[in-house]
Amino acid sequence: MAAENIRGGEQGRQDQARIDAARQDAERAGRAFQEGSKYDPWAIEAKWQKRWEEAKVFETEADPSKPKYYVLEMLPYPSGTLHMGHMRNYTIGDVVARVKRMRGFNVLHPMGWDAFGLPAENAAIKNNTHPRTWTNNNIAEFQRVLRRFGFSYDWRREISTCEPEYYRWNQWFFLRMLERGLAYRKKSRVNWCPKCCTVLANEQVVNGNCWRHEDTLVEVREIEQWFLKTTAYAEQLIDDLKTLEGGWPERVITMQRNWIGKSVGARVKFGVADVAGAQPIEIFTTRIDTIYGASAIILAAGHPLVAKLIAGVTDKKLRADIDQTLAKMRASSVKAEDLETAEKVGFFTGAHATNPFNGEKLPIWVGNFVLMEYGTGAIMAVPAHDERDFEFCKKYDLPIRPVVQPDGVAPLDGATMKAPFVDHGGAKLANSGPYNGLGVDDAIVAMAAHATEKGFGQRETTYRLKDWGVSRQRYWGTPIPVVYCEKDGIVAVPDDQLPVVLPKDVALTGEGGSPLAATPSFVNTTCPKCGGPARRETDTMDTFVDSSWYFYRYCDPHNDKAPFDSKKVAYWFQIDQYIGGITHAILHLLYSRFWCKVMRDLGLITHSEPAARLFTQGMVLKGGTAMSKSKGNIVGAIDMAQKYGADTGRLYMLFANQPERDLEWSEDSIEGSWRFLNKVYRMVERHVADVRGVKAGVAAAAGLSTKERKLLQVTHDTLRRVTQDFDARWHFNSAIALIMTLYNEVDGAEPLTDGVRPEVRKEVLELLTLMLAPMTPHLAEELWEMLGHSGGLWTVGWPSFNEALAKEDEVEIVVQVNGRVRGKLVVQAGMSEAGVIAKALADPAVAGHVANKHVVKQIVVPNKLVNLVVK
Repeated sequence: MAAENIRGGEQGRQDQARIDAARQDAERAGRAFQEGSKYDPWAIEAKWQKRWEEAKVFETEADPSKPKYYVLEMLPYPSGTLHMGHMRNYTIGDVVARVKRMRGFNVLHPMGWDAFGLPAENAAIKNNTHPRTWTNNNIAEFQRVLRRFGFSYDWRREISTCEPEYYRWNQWFFLRMLERGLAYRKKSRVNWCPKCCTVLANEQVVNGNCWRHEDTLVEVREIEQWFLKTTAYAEQLIDDLKTLEGGWPERVITMQRNWIGKSVGARVKFGVADVAGAQPIEIFTTRIDTIYGASAIILAAGHPLVAKLIAGVTDKKLRADIDQTLAKMRASSVKAEDLETAEKVGFFTGAHATNPFNGEKLPIWVGNFVLMEYGTGAIMAVPAHDERDFEFCKKYDLPIRPVVQPDGVAPLDGATMKAPFVDHGGAKLANSGPYNGLGVDDAIVAMAAHATEKGFGQRETTYRLKDWGVSRQRYWGTPIPVVYCEKDGIVAVPDDQLPVVLPKDVALTGEGGSPLAATPSFVNTTCPKCGGPARRETDTMDTFVDSSWYFYRYCDPHNDKAPFDSKKVAYWFQIDQYIGGITHAILHLLYSRFWCKVMRDLGLITHSEPAARLFTQGMVLKGGTAMSKSKGNIVGAIDMAQKYGADTGRLYMLFANQPERDLEWSEDSIEGSWRFLNKVYRMVERHVADVRGVKAGVAAAAGLSTKERKLLQVTHDTLRRVTQDFDARWHFNSAIALIMTLYNEVDGAEPLTDGVRPEVRKEVLELLTLMLAPMTPHLAEELWEMLGHSGGLWTVGWPSFNEALAKEDEVEIVVQVNGRVRGKLVVQAGMSEAGVIAKALADPAVAGHVANKHVVKQIVVPNKLVNLVVK
């Protein structure tokens, strides 16, 4: 085990050392850049992009004779221009797609546009244009940049979510959910940005302000909203995370699990003791074992019982204070995270509730940290065993009664407690009547059973997950396909009248609510059911709807009869590799998982999860912060392509760090990448006249010269290790460092005309070219043609390394004594451990450090390291 750990650590250190050395070499070369190279990336890249397009290289259809591979980067929102921070995602995806094609897979690699959204509407208002014009101009620019970088997309499958042929199916899905009770309308307290004039998700409220308008305080309003019943799939969304283990980052799975927030507990009814006609107050708790320690019942400000409870307050000043406090509470954030850190505020209603376990009368309070949107809108406050309750009850001098005592220490005393006792492992119940002495888990079971038997409670599972509010009070989104009729109420738009199309003649001001509501030609319509006058729904759908199923549409993008052909989807799905930022780890992925399960239950698909594997790439930083137009620290992607060529930009993105880690932008490093590609081009150029007309390789390894064997050994060993980096771990930076080292080895062996036959030279240069092909595809195509090949690299598979040639005849081994380097040995590759140790002990540089000492341990990492532990 120790040897394995050392081997792994040593391999990691060697990888990093190789990467650092190659990066330093590239940067030195970049600073020494001289004009005059014949490498012309702009001409080469234009040439090969034209060839790829003419040959339809990246167009793909279902082919049962090949294994399929669906690789996808999260579709971009077309705003502004693409910068190098964006390009990392697409570069990673393109390398994966190209490697898989070379591996013989039938690869689907599409691209489209998440084209609806409030930013486009705001930008259109600011620039006095239409959102469609603004969006389509941005799409054209985005596509120009992506094409300029040579990404291998099947552009025939391009989709744009703002087009009626796409959002028609958003509406179709909405109607299917409406039919099944998964879409419904209700009043809800929502976050409202007065500047955006629309509802904000909790995640869009930052420090009480709008995420887009940091100086605008978010208001809380109660309005009618449309919801999708994500909670109907809560258990499946939790359970199916198990199927994603090993394929998705553990961090993302944890974030999803926490967001859904499954809690197993009990629902308990507390009767209202002194208010006639009041319904019992229901609370949900995961700790029914603490119910004897309840000091109060605390209601949310929006709880329906509050009005009845305070109706008996006759003191005018007190009632005015209560009304003022209630109004402030109801206008406060509906974001639970904000309330966790806010000061706890509340008031006593004057009424009491009865604890059903012991008959004790508990005061009923209203507190600002209890929300109607979470649980039942009421809690029992147990300050001795809950941090939030402890803070509230301490402030308002409510009793603190410990009812769970830790094992082996002095009993807790509520009068002296500085913090609640929440760790119940091994603890026993106390001050809890007949349940005294029970362990917590046993008490929970017994007390829930008693509540069920007596009819005042029952075991229950709840979820933190809430239904998805999809109503947005803006123009640039999918119209919700229902109408309101005085006679028939809410009526669905029939399928044959879809899509409900956004009108073009809309006055956009950014003020006063939904622009659609002020457009009579859109609002006024006919009821599909009775033929009478009706008005259309003027809210549009949350844009997460657009991105929840777009990857299915790629499989059949031009279907006008259905969202997609189920047979085509069955061939391509699941997505084999999904790539995107960690910022989408919760909402986008959660909603797309929900949508997948709904489509399964509609009979459109048979799988339950859309993506088998997920990769979240690191960010590109400049000046220590993520590239962002708002921060003014972007590096334009098209600027880099114009200055250095697309292949240089691609290489830098892959080389600067491991793809899952953040990278800091460095102009010196990108110049080093540019210089390296120049050197590779010139090396191939030097030898093409000699090697163009010969066949690569030699028939018998036995006939190799020492120089040829060394070149082939390092080339095939590099190919072996690059193959591993591509297949097993996506260490593109390590692969590039290996290729740079290979270049240095070949360059150091010059002149190759001395002792290296053209067949061997061609094999080395061809393998170097093929290893570069997924990462710098334009240059690789050019080199391949220079080497005498008439067919493009799209006709060539990934090369196989020769195991025999890849083995080193001799290796250098580091010798350590007590972990410190004391010497180096050159030995035959594969020498036995005993032989290596004997040579190490005999080495004069080592002998002095072990003389007159006892060797207590010998650690050997084959072909790498010996560590002698002496005393």
